[in-house]
Parts: sequence; C-alpha cells; structure tokens
Amino acid sequence: MSQPQLRRGPLRPDPEPHIPHGPRPARLVRRLGGVGAAAAGYAVFQSLVGVLPDNIGGQTARYSIAVVSGLGTALAAWLSAALLRARSEGNSPAATGQLAASGSSPSGPGPLPDLFSAAYGTLAEQICVVDDPVRGRLTGWPHSLGESGPGRPTSMGTAYGLHIMLDLGMPEGRVGAGDLIDTLWRLRLPDGGWSARTQGSRARPEVTALVLGALARAGASQERLAEEVAHCEARFTHELDSTGRELTHVLTTVLRGLLRAAPDSAVLPLLRDALVEGAVTDPRRRHHRCWGYRLAPLHGAPSALHTAQAVVALDRAARVLGGESVNACAAREDGVRWLLACPDAAHDACLDLANLREDVRRPRIDDPTRHEVLNVRHFTASWIVRALLTPGARDVARADGMEEEWRERLNGAASAVYAGQSDGIWTWVRDDTNELRRPMWMTYQGLSALRAHAVWMYQPLIHQANG
Repeated sequence: MSQPQLRRGPLRPDPEPHIPHGPRPARLVRRLGGVGAAAAGYAVFQSLVGVLPDNIGGQTARYSIAVVSGLGTALAAWLSAALLRARSEGNSPAATGQLAASGSSPSGPGPLPDLFSAAYGTLAEQICVVDDPVRGRLTGWPHSLGESGPGRPTSMGTAYGLHIMLDLGMPEGRVGAGDLIDTLWRLRLPDGGWSARTQGSRARPEVTALVLGALARAGASQERLAEEVAHCEARFTHELDSTGRELTHVLTTVLRGLLRAAPDSAVLPLLRDALVEGAVTDPRRRHHRCWGYRLAPLHGAPSALHTAQAVVALDRAARVLGGESVNACAAREDGVRWLLACPDAAHDACLDLANLREDVRRPRIDDPTRHEVLNVRHFTASWIVRALLTPGARDVARADGMEEEWRERLNGAASAVYAGQSDGIWTWVRDDTNELRRPMWMTYQGLSALRAHAVWMYQPLIHQANG
C-alpha cells in the first residue's frame, strides 16, 4: 500500500506596515508640547515684567517672579501636552495588516467587520444554483471559488460554505441555510455517505463526517443523521479503511464530525484512544508528546499541524464525553506544551506555521492494484490558532507560568492567518505552478480562526463614574 506523502506549502509572512511619523494627531500634540510650552512660558514672563510695579523689591525681585512664573507655566503646558499625547497615541487604531493586542482600547471598529461583510458578499455572489436531472436543484459552492467552466456545488465546498454562513450569522436572505441543507442531502451517494470529487462513487469517512458535522450544526433531523452516522462508523474500521485509521488528519476529522453529529456514539472513546496511542515523543522539545502525520509506525516527523489537529480533537472530546483518562489528558497537555516550545523567534512566520500538502492514497474498489488519491492541503496557522484557543490550552499555559509564550505564539499565528486573505477570501498558491486557488475550506478555516481570536480578545469597556 502506498504511503501518504507530506509536503510543505507556501506561507506568506505578515508584512510590516510603514508609518513614517505616527498618526497626525500625535504629531500635532508633540509640536504643541514643545513649541507651545515655551511660547506660553515666555508670554507669561513678558506679561509679568510689564505689569509688576517697580517698587516690588527692585528690578531683581521683579524679574525673578516673572522667570519663576514663566517656567511654571511652561512646565504645566508641557505636562498637559504630554497627557494629551499619551491619550492620543493610546487611542489610535491598529495599523493595517496587524491585529490589535489584547487589552487595548481602540477608538473605532477593527478590520474584522468589513472583512466578514466582504466574505459574505463574495460567497453570496458566487453561489451556484444548478438543476440536476437526477438530484434536483442544487444550491451551494464548488470546491474552490472561481473555478474554470460552469460551477457546480460539491459536497465539501457546500459543507464548508454552510459552516461559514453559520459563523457569519447569515445577516440577510441572499443565502438560505435550508437550500444548503437540502443540497447536501441530494449530494449523498446512492449507498449512503459522501465523498470528494477525486474519490469516485465510494463514500469516505472523513468527507462523510465533515458533511454530517455541518448538517448537525445547522439543525438537521437527528433521525436522518443517525442512519448516516451508523454507515460512517461501520466503514471506518481497520479492515475496511486501514489507510484512514492510520492517518492523523483522517481520524481527527472523523472524530470532530461525529462529536457534532453523534455525541453519544460508542465509537468516540475508541477513536480518542487510538489518537492518544498514536502520539510520539520529541526529544528536541523537552520530550513532550506530539503527533506526526501517521498514527502508526512510521509516524513521520513531529508536525505542528497534526499536533494542533490532535489537540483540538482531544479537547473537544474531553468536553463532549464528560471527561478523559489520565493518559488522554497528559497527551493533550503535552501537545499544547510542544506547540508552546516552538524555538523560532518570529512567531508570525516560523517553521511551525508552514502550510502542508498531504496525499491520501487508498486502493480503488474496482481495481485494488490502483489507488485513488485525495490531495489534502492544510492551512497550518489556522489550526495553531484553534489549538491554542482551546480551554485546555489556556489552562496549561496558566498552570505552567507560560501565559506570555502562549499569547505570543497565538497572536503570531493569528497575524499569519490574517495576512493570507484579501477581502475575506483566502488564496492557496500552488507549489508547482503560478495558479492561484481560492478553496472554500481555506476561507472557512481562516474566518473561523479570526472569529475565535476576536472573541478571546474582547474586553468589555468599563466606564468609571466621576467623583
């Protein structure tokens, strides 16, 4: 059996904005604090010299009083200007391309409302409506926006689009959740389940779990979901899908999907235990446990992407299943510590954030000597954000006294996520060509990560009453 291949993809670093002299209000206040203070002091000095009577202790005393008064006035003016400058600089908005730090008090809205609005507008404009002679009317999205040829909704593109609409709250009626739900059911394969375009007519557990998770989140019928969950569980075994069971990406995708669609499933603890057993120890990072792209030997090199995927899945499993074993807890917490032990200095462009490509090869049903290939691309920075924002990750950082490292790595990953978009849509640049793709999954992961980061950053404004 051919082994999956893992390759690094491009990552565009967050550009440093150039602001030559700071915001204009701050420059004006600085000038007032310099020239204005001296002018005010000199004006007071001149006025007092002219109005003080000559008999007030002689010329020396008169000039002394004027000098002292002028200096006092100049000092008061300079201190007032310094206070205004501090307030002005503290209230200036974050520069374009950077995220405001937690605890800041911006004077206006940040960039995310416009970004979310632009993303919704693009997706609403590029939604596809096709009348299929067999399946009926299909409403959704292809795998990537702007594909050549007539657009046609796919299972993965529409499932990620439904997730995006739920995240954005569907502010108006250009896109209806009901149409997307109906389309996903119509795209179901005749024997049950769903597959990607390159996987043919055989349902695959990771795609089925993705669709089931989106349907469950949108409020689909539990009775209808239960039937598909049973099919997914029956097909995701070592006997029927040994490749999928050995891959970190596939197993964590199935685990996350079933935690949404069937939180009471008896398979969930087994999948969680398999994920825990597939961890490896990395001597380069204090012997913390982490994950490679495989859960079985050979595991592959330790991977920030797959470690983040495992941390997200294990954290969600602990909360949904109502607890975790000592070993599962230790593995999850070790995964967080491994991520926090990144040795690079610039955490918005470090090697841990490099995007990856992974080829999932399975024997074809009709000809086992040949393989179907699913090309999987990973937006690593978005997974790092999601992993570090799990409740368990924050608890680990706090208990280990590493909150500063946690915040630094989280904000660096969020900045890398933000840098990859244009008007709320993310672009993947292919390694071997100049072709640009705008996959739906990447836009979903980017929006989801920034939304989670913004929720964590929120600080309620507390106004103190005077006196």
